Amino acid sequence: QLREWRQRRRLSQLDLAGHAEVSTRHLSCMETGRALPSREMVLRLADRLEVPLRERNRLLTAAGYAPLYREHALADPEMRAPAQAVDRVLKAHEPYPALAVDRHWTMIACNRMVPLLLAELPPEVLTPPLNVLRLSLHPQGLAPRIVNLPSWRAHLLHRLQLQVRASGDPVLAALADELHGYPVPGGDLPDPVPPDSHVYVPLQLRTAAGVLHFISTITVFGTPTDITLSELALETFFPADEATAATLRQLAETLR
Repeated sequence: QLREWRQRRRLSQLDLAGHAEVSTRHLSCMETGRALPSREMVLRLADRLEVPLRERNRLLTAAGYAPLYREHALADPEMRAPAQAVDRVLKAHEPYPALAVDRHWTMIACNRMVPLLLAELPPEVLTPPLNVLRLSLHPQGLAPRIVNLPSWRAHLLHRLQLQVRASGDPVLAALADELHGYPVPGGDLPDPVPPDSHVYVPLQLRTAAGVLHFISTITVFGTPTDITLSELALETFFPADEATAATLRQLAETLR
């Protein structure tokens, strides 16, 4: 498993050994099972490789140690404080849309602006659990409403592919295959590769109130010790122009 993670991160044995302050010989022995790493060494290597907490537990178990990181549902009493923090962030972002997703891009919470942007979509694409990537690119979802669909689609697929490569998660890999197979409204157009697609691509969404222009950011919790919290991400959308900001303020008035 250590070798697999090293290869995913595209690190040589020499590079990882240097980062972890061990000899390449000892690292090689650990990767081949000829040497059993200590608990501290497993955690050190996992930290250098940026292994997700869920997978760190598996590395510990494979090495014969008890899992270290616990996993709670967001509704559990132990998660009351972070759940309240998520709720406050989402509400504070109004009148702009914001949502929280898990590691598979399933929406677990959103503020009141999000449903307004999903109005009039077919009920079948809004059936929980709601995967936001699937909703964005499904031909019965938001895809026909996205003005710049080719570049936005390429951006989402590129971002998802990076996650698949980094995590090796089979669920994300299956999701990527599914999304790649969706037809593009208006024809099967080739995916362009927008410059700096991993940094910034606007979303241009056609709504009953007109075309809205967004930029989005992803926020995660720093140094989490709970698996659920480590896999939680907040996606917040900001207006890319004043016309969009004014329209969103007007829409928010309907919620009062």
